[in-house]
Amino acid sequence: MKPGSYLRPGQVNAMRPGANRQPTAEERRRAQRVLLRMPVIVHLTGKTNPIHGFTHTVSASGAMIILAEGLAAGTKFTLENPKTQQRVEVNVVRPAQLSQGGSLVPVEFLSPAPQFWNIFFPPNVN
Repeated sequence: MKPGSYLRPGQVNAMRPGANRQPTAEERRRAQRVLLRMPVIVHLTGKTNPIHGFTHTVSASGAMIILAEGLAAGTKFTLENPKTQQRVEVNVVRPAQLSQGGSLVPVEFLSPAPQFWNIFFPPNVN
């Protein structure tokens, strides 16, 4: 509806409030996130000792993990779920953020691994 226009009797305003708003971060996500704290092991190429950390949140396509030190965006490594001994190749998608517990490192799986966390994720409805 243009500014200055008006509705005639019987007309319905087709515009919805908020129809032009930007989607929220949660609506833009590719996969639902679940708060889950569990141990993980990071295996970096060229390093003999693995790095032990914890998950902050997990999704069907990756995780936010907590490590003592951050990793650079674009770093590829093998992430291990010690509970199931499964391993998956991941990529650091953004620079780490410092937090009280360590560095929050966002990673995504390089190939689909929906069973890696051994939890059920409902289908994405977006």
